[in-house]
Amino acid sequence: MAEFSLPANSRYKDIPGKVHPAPAGATKVKTFRIYRFDPESGEKPRIDTYEVDTGKCGPMVLDALLKIKNEVDSSLTFRRSCREGICGSCAMNIDGTNTLACIKGLDTIPGEVRIFPLPHMPVVKDLVPDLTNFYAQYAAVKPWLQTRTPPPPDGERLQSKEDQEKVDKPSACILCACCSTSCPSYWWNSDRYLGPAALLAAYRWIVDSRDEATGERLDELEDPFRLYRCHTIMNCTEACPKDLNPARAIGEIKRLIAERQV
Repeated sequence: MAEFSLPANSRYKDIPGKVHPAPAGATKVKTFRIYRFDPESGEKPRIDTYEVDTGKCGPMVLDALLKIKNEVDSSLTFRRSCREGICGSCAMNIDGTNTLACIKGLDTIPGEVRIFPLPHMPVVKDLVPDLTNFYAQYAAVKPWLQTRTPPPPDGERLQSKEDQEKVDKPSACILCACCSTSCPSYWWNSDRYLGPAALLAAYRWIVDSRDEATGERLDELEDPFRLYRCHTIMNCTEACPKDLNPARAIGEIKRLIAERQV
């Protein structure tokens, strides 16, 4: 997976923070440098250093974060839920890459581990980004089945196996925001550009054979910023922890719009 430098890193790497040394007798020590910021405190962001005995925790970055919070510093704030790579809650920038802490192995990171919140997002506290705008953009594409005709009186709306396979991959998106927050176009235009995650969700319903609002969906996306601000940089596809391809979905939406105009 390609690495994406976090623009804020260079600003904060030398800001002194608290240092939490490893306990006596630790045998497998790994250093974690973690972004800390509490807007309500009035203090500036800083980088705290934690020396963790990784021989006494699980193999993933999330395991180390939980060990730090439970045993060293309970004020450290981050999101997490299922710990199985399927909910997207623990998305953050780890070692320069947007990913999920629950599936990022400690043994894949040489040297110290640098952890920041997802880049170019307002920070609620520490590693928790404000995803209000991100979720609003997801809602804006109307991510639900829209129909005009009534359902069959004796069953559900059916589709072929081939049609189902078209929506199978994009339906696997967990809305972790790793893709959108790795996209430079989204960094600079997130007020108008919907971003890879929302557009992937839009594509999922555009190609759904049961949906009857394809024309309206394409009309709403045909905009210089909502869709066409994508410049096919491909960071979104590189960053996706579910191995999805938002860039391809965006390209397909552009193709469908172009074909309507022929």
